[in-house]
Amino acid sequence: MSDQATQTMTSPVLSATDRCDRCGAQAYVQVELAGGTHLLFCGHHWGAHEAALTPQAALIINELHKLNETPTVV
Repeated sequence: MSDQATQTMTSPVLSATDRCDRCGAQAYVQVELAGGTHLLFCGHHWGAHEAALTPQAALIINELHKLNETPTVV
């Protein structure tokens, strides 16, 4: 497998600094539209716009599972 294919298959990870484009809360979903536009959503706003955006999306990175994770104490 080439490096290009590996990079394409690896999803970027959203960080705490990524903010929802609608309200400024932490973003857990990133949507890339076919034209290359990237949109960031918190869980609430993704729920409000998911049905409309999913058919138009070239890529969706959904990390809503992070909302239910318990941090590990070291």
